[in-house]
Order: sequence, then structure tokens, then C-alpha cells
Amino acid sequence: MSAMCRDCLRTGPAARRCPACGSPRMVVHDDLEALSIAHMDCDAFYASVEKRDRPELRDLPVIVGGGRRGVVTTCCYIARISGVRSAMPMFKALRACPQAVVIKPDFTKYRAESKRIMALVGELTPLVQPLSLDEAWMDLSGTERLHGAPPAVTLARLQARIEAEVGITVSIGLAANKFLAKIASDLDKPRGFSVIGAAEAQAFLAPRPVGILPGVGPAMVRALAGAGLSTVGDIARTDPKRLGALFGANGLRLHALAHGRDTRPVDPDQERKGISSETTFNDDLSEVADLEDRLAPLCDKVARQARAAGVAGRVVTLKLKTADFRIVTRRKALPVPTQTAKTLFAVARALLAAEADGRRWRLIGVGIAELVDADAVEGDFFSGDERRALAGERTMDSIRARFGSGAVTSGRALAAKTRSGD
Repeated sequence: MSAMCRDCLRTGPAARRCPACGSPRMVVHDDLEALSIAHMDCDAFYASVEKRDRPELRDLPVIVGGGRRGVVTTCCYIARISGVRSAMPMFKALRACPQAVVIKPDFTKYRAESKRIMALVGELTPLVQPLSLDEAWMDLSGTERLHGAPPAVTLARLQARIEAEVGITVSIGLAANKFLAKIASDLDKPRGFSVIGAAEAQAFLAPRPVGILPGVGPAMVRALAGAGLSTVGDIARTDPKRLGALFGANGLRLHALAHGRDTRPVDPDQERKGISSETTFNDDLSEVADLEDRLAPLCDKVARQARAAGVAGRVVTLKLKTADFRIVTRRKALPVPTQTAKTLFAVARALLAAEADGRRWRLIGVGIAELVDADAVEGDFFSGDERRALAGERTMDSIRARFGSGAVTSGRALAAKTRSGD
């Protein structure tokens, strides 16, 4: 098999149109029958759910977000044509697309739909590793006899079933490993099905910017550019010893990825591994108060994401990066899982105090790990100060959802602005 029709699922020799049904939706690749690692990504998930529930919005630009002073959580593809993007300030999004319909996010509904989708995925293989509510890796190795078809056909069936039963579309990436599968799923959205084999991986990656590699954020892009590395091909051609000297183990990891190599297995035990947020400073910081001013809003962001996802964390993590790009991580286990900024900041602040010894830092991050279902533990574990903090922060969530993310500001944030002169 080198071709598959995504409509009638006929397989056979490569063709521009399906010989059986005439569909142009053909997936053609020499390794189509041999590949078994896939990444599924729901197309504009939150916006798609809202359009499904309100059919009158089908042909309109839809933005899911938190009011004029908030930010875009996600948007449909029609809105993206106008330049709207996730995390864009709402006033900029509405300036780019003034005719957009803005809908406040309903995470309870999105979690329920995510569970429906993941249940369908779980019927195909036990090797499913969710990354978030709307995406997951799958390993379908050895499932041919079970499903009576190679993984490519099984995945096409899954796409059609999700569209029919859940009412939204998903895109599939099929490849030789997790890294390539995730890239493939983003190549032909929405309703895409793309394939990247091991043989063409390096040539496919070479001209692309280094930011396509996992774990390469804006700060790392700048660091790589400073070393003369702006494309994935640049990294692939660089002596791994030099990359190791410049960036440590991360440099060696990037070298392997640049060659299309990724040995990570699809690991169901890594589901919902953690929630984190970080920021890189415009200028290196060393004063404790300045670092705490940057830490506090990150704690608030992580806690809000945890509450939206219905999870709590048993471990608090702190991440710092020195001026010369050395990463320091610290973690502390909690007696009670948390999803409040109050507890998160208190624990992370203590971890920070042990490291803030005058060194200059370029980045700070905070997160929670070892996540548990908050609904399952709330009644037994959330009590006393934690319960009161949770009630207060949920009230702030409601106010922000109604009036925008800037409707509630902490005293610490105001004080930080005063100190910085903003």
C-alpha cells in the first residue's frame, strides 16, 4: 500500500483521485503501511465545540476569550485568516477582525468533550499519551490484526468517527516518531492527515526555523542565533561536541531532533504530567523582590489553568535560568494537592529564597506536577486556608470571565508596577 482514500478508505497504488469513489482526499506515502506513531490534534477545539453547539456561527469568525480587556484563548480558522491568534490581546484581535463573535470559554464543557474524544482514541490502543485536552500521541504498533487494517486506515476511521459522533474535526500526523508525528499533524489543518517518514525527515526539517523544535522558545531561538544557528539544518550540520559545549545535554538533544531522531516512547503514564509557566526577563535580575514580582503572576496563571482543567498538583516546581543559560530546578512535595496561587506562591517563594544569593537570572518559571483530579480530592483534602483561598480565587475567575482578565488585580501586582514605574 502506498495510497489511502480518506473517504472510502480504499488502499492501493498511488493515485491523484480514488479509483473507487473519485475523492481527491488521498494520502500517498511509500511508508504508509509501516508507520504506527501518530499525533491527533483537534482543530481549533474550543471554537469548534462552540460552533457545533451554535450552528448559526458556522460561517462566522469566532473568538473564544475573556472580554475586550482579556486575551484570545483560541479562535476558529475564519478568524485566523484575519490575523487573530491565540494569546493575542482581545483589543488587537477585535481590531484585526471587528466582525468576530466573542464567546467566553466554558472549560467544563470542553473537558467533557475531551473525555469523549479520548475514550474513542483509547479504543484503538492502550498506548495513548495526552498532551492537553485536545491532543494526544498514539502508538498503534501491533494493532493491525485487532482492527483488521494498518494504522493509517485505523486513524482515518477515527477521524471520521470523531466528526460523526462528537461533531468536530481533528487532524492526524503519522510518522516514524513522536516529534515528527506532532509536526505532521500541523501541516494540513483543518481535517488534515499528513505523513513524515524517517527517510525524508532530515531534508524536510532542514530549511525550517529552529523554533519548530520542541523546547526551543524565544530565548533559546536568540541563543542559537547568537551561535549562528537559525535553521534546523544549521543544527544538523553542527558538530555535536560544539552543541554540547554551548548548550549542554539540550544541545545534544537538539542535534538528534534536527536529524529527525526521537527515541521517546508513547507513555500513557505521562498523561497530564504538569502545568507550568515561565517568563524571560528583558534584563537579568538578581534582587529577591524583583524576582518575586515576576513569580507571583506566573503562580496565578498556573493556578487558573489548573482550576480550568479540574486538576490539582502534589508537587511545586521552580525553574531558574542563569545569565549563561544554566538551568536550576527545584521541587517540593505538598502534603495536600493544590490549585491555588496562594499556596503555589508561598512554596515557590521559599524555594526561590534558597537560590536568590545575588546571582543574576534571565528566566523564572513555576509549575505543578503529579496532577490529580481535583473533583476526586476536593471534599477530603481542601480544607482550612486552602479552601478559603480556593473559594476566593474561583470568585476572581468568575469576575475575569465576565469582565476580562484585567478586571481583578492583586495588591502585589499594583505594588510591582509602582516599583517599576509603570
